[in-house]
Amino acid sequence: MKQIWLLIVACICMIACRQRPSAESEILYDLPQMTDSGTLVALTLNSSISYFDYRGEPMGFQYELAKQFVQSLGLKLEIKTARNTEDLVHMLLQGEGDFIAYPLPITKEFKDSVTFCGEGIITHQVLVQRNASKKFKPVKDVTELIGKEVYAKPGKHLTRLINLDKELGGGILIHRVDNDSITTEDLIMQVSNGTIDYAVCDNDLARLNKTYYSNLNIDLAVSFDQRASWAVRKTSPLLSEAANRWHDENTVSPAYKASTKRYFEISKRTPHGSILSLKDGKISHFDHLFKKYAAEIGWDWRLIASLAYTESNFDTTAVSWAGAKGLMQLMPKTAHVMGVPVGKEHHSEESVKAACKYLALTARSFSKVTDPNEKVKFILGAYNAGIGHVFDAMALAEKYGKNKYVWDDNVAEYILLKSNEEYYNDPVCKNGYFRGRETFNFVREILLRAEVYKQKIKH
Repeated sequence: MKQIWLLIVACICMIACRQRPSAESEILYDLPQMTDSGTLVALTLNSSISYFDYRGEPMGFQYELAKQFVQSLGLKLEIKTARNTEDLVHMLLQGEGDFIAYPLPITKEFKDSVTFCGEGIITHQVLVQRNASKKFKPVKDVTELIGKEVYAKPGKHLTRLINLDKELGGGILIHRVDNDSITTEDLIMQVSNGTIDYAVCDNDLARLNKTYYSNLNIDLAVSFDQRASWAVRKTSPLLSEAANRWHDENTVSPAYKASTKRYFEISKRTPHGSILSLKDGKISHFDHLFKKYAAEIGWDWRLIASLAYTESNFDTTAVSWAGAKGLMQLMPKTAHVMGVPVGKEHHSEESVKAACKYLALTARSFSKVTDPNEKVKFILGAYNAGIGHVFDAMALAEKYGKNKYVWDDNVAEYILLKSNEEYYNDPVCKNGYFRGRETFNFVREILLRAEVYKQKIKH
């Protein structure tokens, strides 16, 4: 009996030694101890730049850099998210993570608490406007903003705009956007489509959104530069050194360049153009495949054709910014699970067969959506966003008194709100940030186009 108790105590001691330190702990927990554990825990924020889930796979610029860094050490990466930068530092000091994989502003307050490391980046705020056209002339100097209507969300962007107005002696027509359902990215979209002319945001967010809206002009800085970088606890000097060394050696590496290109250079829009004439009763060269595999799952083949058009413009060689491939733009991991052999992701029949199999499998997740027309909307939404984000939107709809089994004006409204911090940080949400505008438009456009196909082609 005594030997058993000794064994239990020894196991408890071993586990305790492997735990990350609490704020009160005096134990030095640095890279050697982390290496022994086999895992590095990165703390970051949910956002379109740092970390998010896309079609069931983790994405985000900061996530990819963190993964590259951790893999260079031969370790596994674990991600934990915080609500804001203050929460990031609090979680780090409480021992809930090993390093902050997010551009934390280098301020005196944070300097007293953490050690900054890795790549030091320069951030600033920019004016978001449209490129020059016959109807619009972009401003080239902040003094030209006098008399102009500029929109900003409360916080640092609005504060900077107010201070800029004071510096210029007044005259900027500042619009404070308090509506919780409108995000900074929504304002950027409104600038692009001409609803408003000017908005203010951080330059990295502006760069990313320019890959969605090519008509944006984001060249005019409206604030001073702010330095930012990753951070570790002051008791982790060896981890800090490793991060500095990795960034020095890898900022020109192919992997680092590929991540930068993926988020800040590659267009997120699929170019579209007609392939065949509907007057001849044909939508694409792949109609026979759509008919064959749609029949197997009980879908209208013209709906599958509309899905393919939206995803790839019927281009079998297409590769999206996120790595989705082929005619039906399945993520490679999903394609392989659905039976596509490795190396055949661009094969037209394999792609259509796997996509239809995935649609049928996804349908099971929405078995409680009893209306067949509604169920199609949920399935399409999940095809674009991933099932988890649709589940989140359903949970939000239910929480706020909407029908979680109806898409339009119910779940779809909360898909839109999944890019809003107040909603994606809600306890009922399990999958964090998502750019819901894309999914909202995706479902609507596919269904509208499918109706056009049905009107032109009767069988």
